Amino acid sequence: MPMMRYDDHPSGRHFLQIPGPTNVPDRVLRAIDHPTIDHRGPEFARLGLSILARIGQVFGTRGDPVVIYAGSGTGAWEAAMVNALSPGDRILMAETGHFSLLWKRLAERLTLAPEFLPGDWRHGADAGAIGARLAEDRGHTIRAVCVVHNETSTGVVSDVAAVRRAIDAAHHPALLVVDTISSLGSIDYRHDEWGVDITIAGSQKGLMLPPGLSFNAISAKAREASKTARLPHAYWGWDEIVEANRNGYWPTTPATNLLYGLDAALDQLLEEGLPAVFARHARHGAATRAALAAWGLENQCADPARCSNSLTAARMPEGHDADAFRRIVLERFDLSLGTGLSKLAGRVFRIGHLGDLNDLTLAGTLAGVEMGLALAGVPHSRGGVDAAMALLMAGKAA
Repeated sequence: MPMMRYDDHPSGRHFLQIPGPTNVPDRVLRAIDHPTIDHRGPEFARLGLSILARIGQVFGTRGDPVVIYAGSGTGAWEAAMVNALSPGDRILMAETGHFSLLWKRLAERLTLAPEFLPGDWRHGADAGAIGARLAEDRGHTIRAVCVVHNETSTGVVSDVAAVRRAIDAAHHPALLVVDTISSLGSIDYRHDEWGVDITIAGSQKGLMLPPGLSFNAISAKAREASKTARLPHAYWGWDEIVEANRNGYWPTTPATNLLYGLDAALDQLLEEGLPAVFARHARHGAATRAALAAWGLENQCADPARCSNSLTAARMPEGHDADAFRRIVLERFDLSLGTGLSKLAGRVFRIGHLGDLNDLTLAGTLAGVEMGLALAGVPHSRGGVDAAMALLMAGKAA
């Protein structure tokens, strides 16, 4: 008799445990379900001002404006580039994984000249190499340093504060531009304290929304650079949006119902408190890594100090296909895990543990992974779920 496919007649709730889009909380879904309103009327202005008064807290900024677009994270990349840079500008980028590679390709298409510091996709950005390269650039021709804070394809976190220290030690004026698409609202991030000039983010991960909103937090230095930047832009222009935001509006039609959802998501994050949010993610990251170690699987992140609390990328043993394993888990347990991207295709699977997640959801996810490993015939030791549960019961990250 053929094995029953559980997705033929699914029951219960689907486990969406990819590293984004993440699960959307019920209160956010209810907020998005509000009737659409006049985006030029007073009710919308109250909504806009409520969001703009609080969104900076999530970025770790007290004074720098946060520009919100109807767009994807890729749009936020482009917005950062076209507002601050000019055709042919040299930028220094750190290779940390698939998304750093995509960002580099976007820069090239915008006629910028990215210099890619090579990486092994198992470590974060090398602040020492960044500092050394900037020290060589005595003519200050490098206009920006671009770093992915949390590389979604590998589960590796880069030390942004160390990159800022390296830039300062080289006495270099380059802008520091940081992608926080899979870290914002999940991993401690400090736009002001770390001297970031442009922070890039998206709505569909730690902010617990569907895809469709993107963000640039911009320093005074970045806004000054935008005055002489010559890459063409219209929709992405910062100044017109910042000016309209003073009264709670946008110069173009915003994603009104997603903004309702963002307002509710900010309520949820700030009610829990950002330190508690980060501690919860740290606990879930540590529990997942404990399970991985007990199974005998290798973490794609080779530096224990830089492992992500948003996701864990597990390396498959030689001769075993991560995508075949993921199919079994989806068909049998209605559990979606993240695929390996580009050169990691078939070699890793990714467990997302960010956003609206609690201990029981994580335990259920890890149980699905452990059962899937057995069904797929992947060599492993049992006890990963037990190891994770012991840590979760202790109520702390380690």
